[in-house]
Order: sequence, then C-alpha cells, then structure tokens
Amino acid sequence: MDLPRIFTIRESHHRIHNPFTAEKLATLGQALRLSPGSRILDLASGSGEMLCTWARDHGVTGTGVDISTVFTEQARTRAVELGVADRVSFVHDDASGFVADERVDLAACVGATWIGDGVPGTVELLSRSLRDDGLMLIGEPYWRKPVPDEETARGCLATSVDDFRLLPDLIEQFGELGYDVVEMVLSSQDSWDRYQAAQWLSMRRWLGEHPDDELAAEVRADLTTEPARYTRYQREYLGWGVFALMSR
Repeated sequence: MDLPRIFTIRESHHRIHNPFTAEKLATLGQALRLSPGSRILDLASGSGEMLCTWARDHGVTGTGVDISTVFTEQARTRAVELGVADRVSFVHDDASGFVADERVDLAACVGATWIGDGVPGTVELLSRSLRDDGLMLIGEPYWRKPVPDEETARGCLATSVDDFRLLPDLIEQFGELGYDVVEMVLSSQDSWDRYQAAQWLSMRRWLGEHPDDELAAEVRADLTTEPARYTRYQREYLGWGVFALMSR
C-alpha cells in the first residue's frame, strides 16, 4: 500500500502537495480561529505541513493519515523539526474509510476527495469523525471560468468538463449536502505556479541523478510536455481552494 513513485518524484521537494503557498496555509489557520488543544483529523495529510505548522502556531493537536510511506516519514520528520511531535502523529494507512476513534473538532481532506469518490462521499466520510458543531475542511478544484471544450478539460488533467464545477456551483453543492460555507481561502495563479513549476525542477534534477531508472522515460516525457500543457490550459481554467464547512 503506497503512492506510485511518480508522485513522490514529482513532489519530492514539496512541503504542501497542493497549489497552496505557506502564506495561504497560515492565512487559513488564522481565519478558522483555532483554539489551543483543538483536535484535528487530516485525511490524505501528505507531508504534514498543515498539522505541524498549526500545532506550532495555534497549539492544536491531531492525527494525519496518508497512503504514502515517503510523505508520512517526511511528516514525522517535520513534526520533530518544529517541536510538535508530542502533539501530532502521522499514520501510514489508506485514508479511504478511515474514522477517528473519538470525534474531533476539525476534520479535513485537503485536495484528495477521491478518497470518498468525490465531494459527497468525502463529506460523508469526514462527518463520521466530526463532532456536531465542528469544522470540516474540503480542498477541491473548480473551473475558474466556463471550459470551452473537452480538449481543454483534459488539458487540465480532468477526464471531462463534468469533473469539476464553477466556483458558485461548488459552493451550492456544499449547501445541497447540508453544510454552510463559513470560510474559504483560494489559490491564485501564482500559488498554482509555485506548486506546478516546482515539480519541473524536481523532475529535471531527478533525471540527472537517475538516467537509467525504470521511470526515467516517463519523467522525461512529462517534463517535455508539462510546462506547455500547464500554461496553455490548467493555469487559465483550473482553480483550487479550501472551504470550511459547518453542518446546518
């Protein structure tokens, strides 16, 4: 049980595995008015930057769950670096179906709603770990503007235009699921650049160090095509944000 190596190669130097900068992550933590001692469950927690920095800055506690052995180990290392290893823990496990032993104050899935087969299923999964008046965080892509055709959607790494919604429609979907949107922090094109372009340098340096690796041809193909694909399609059409929800 692990994440395919191609992902850990591409994002080997990422602390945040989403189009979110450290500044935006800090803004989100401040906006949520977190109280010291608040308990957090973070499903698909990646390298643990959200839990670790919020434990440092706001005194929260929590558990992160991720399928990647590499990212889970990075998260544990980060907790030690920031002096919060006594407040946060990281579990190597499949976040799909994971439910906390005790209900938490904040349940999050930031950028991995495939663990619940989409937004509705992920909201339902998180609700099983969340206390009645708790906060839920969902990180999810949306279309920044109407997508003209299926080719553009595929250029944004979607399977079709129907994979994502326009921002107002996504907000309405949360309402249809019985939740109020009480906060949001959205990516900018610059934060998309930092997430996406940082992969190119990681891939190029990895290629120089591993020219004979079995994944070298795949990484070379991605590096050759990704910058143009991203700037032609994804940068212009695909948005991403983290939405804080409370049950009605």
